[in-house]
Amino acid sequence: MARSREVEVRDGVELTNLDQPLAEPGGPTKRQFVDYLDGIADRLLPNLAARPLSVIRVRPGAAPFMQKNLPDYAPDWIERHTQWSAASQREVHYPVCNDRRTLLWLANQRAVELHPALTDVHDQQSQLIIDLDPPEGAGFAAVAAVARLVGRAMAGCGLAGAVKSSGSKGLHVYVPVASGTPVDDIAAATRALAQRAAALDEHLATTEYVRADRGGRVFIDSTRAGGATVAACYSPRIRPGFPVSFPLGWDDLEGFDPRTATITTALDLLGDADPWADAMPAPQRLPDDLVAQGHAIPIARVAAMHEGRRRKRADGG
Repeated sequence: MARSREVEVRDGVELTNLDQPLAEPGGPTKRQFVDYLDGIADRLLPNLAARPLSVIRVRPGAAPFMQKNLPDYAPDWIERHTQWSAASQREVHYPVCNDRRTLLWLANQRAVELHPALTDVHDQQSQLIIDLDPPEGAGFAAVAAVARLVGRAMAGCGLAGAVKSSGSKGLHVYVPVASGTPVDDIAAATRALAQRAAALDEHLATTEYVRADRGGRVFIDSTRAGGATVAACYSPRIRPGFPVSFPLGWDDLEGFDPRTATITTALDLLGDADPWADAMPAPQRLPDDLVAQGHAIPIARVAAMHEGRRRKRADGG
């Protein structure tokens, strides 16, 4: 029997196989996924615009996979940003999703997770981002408590930010920064802010990059800077039920269940509102002492690599 290939056209984009499961039988359909992205487009696109985009795609019966390079069959009208990849020793042609048409094309490709780069196509970073990652088995309340620590550390140096769920088990805290702030200074301030937050309750939070050294504490990840990516607000995630990264008020953290905001429920929860845009403070200048402190803190990945080598030598490896 030939496979069904129902076609619907929106904004000039052919959408196919809409009534098939998005990933697994019994889960949401591709149509439900496309309808969600189309319904949230006006609120999602500002979080993607002018940024190189990596996506994680799904196919029925196959494992999800990350895609950075636009495939050869991608239409010419999709904006591209070309960067040299030292890891793969080649040029990577990232999509740049500035409009509904591009978003619909990505939706038809089953690009479920949308991970824009922190730096835009002009290599400028406009936000400091703290990523909170819970230990195995911890509930969302533990991450919410550490978000409170981050909020206290921010307030202590005169910064304000917005918070959203990661779409999985964690939280992301965003602090808009003044235009023209060097990326290295944003990275340094991220490290210092993470360290200050962890110091407020070392039994609850840690900046230890090596998972085995975290001791069951929530990890305050300070590595989201420069070439890193992060799941965009309102992006779906490839998790049971397809939850989405959802904006939260600081007063709503403790009572939130990340499983409740999904591609089938989020639009009803939001109505016509865009709480992410509403909660985002104006860009701020990073305090000099925060930046100076951060420049004295080793980059977590590099420090972990050196520590790993030291331990291997000590073990006689």
